[in-house]
Amino acid sequence: MLNFFLGTVAGGLIAAVLTIAAARQPEVQARLGLKPAPVVATLAAVSKPREPDCAKPAEGPTVGTRDMLFNRQRFWSVAP
Repeated sequence: MLNFFLGTVAGGLIAAVLTIAAARQPEVQARLGLKPAPVVATLAAVSKPREPDCAKPAEGPTVGTRDMLFNRQRFWSVAP
């Protein structure tokens, strides 16, 4: 009997917390009629000028070379 009572109380607390958390969301408030729906302002699309094509970067070492693993500079340089 005590387990049933404790489970009921715990379920009620969880339901109350979830209801309060959901009611704080503006979309839920609008659906329930607590607040009017927010008006979403739309902006006109601004077209960006076309950027010029960049030059192809210089090719680095090919995959699988010994320098890829054992290059001392690789361990000491910080590159983005």
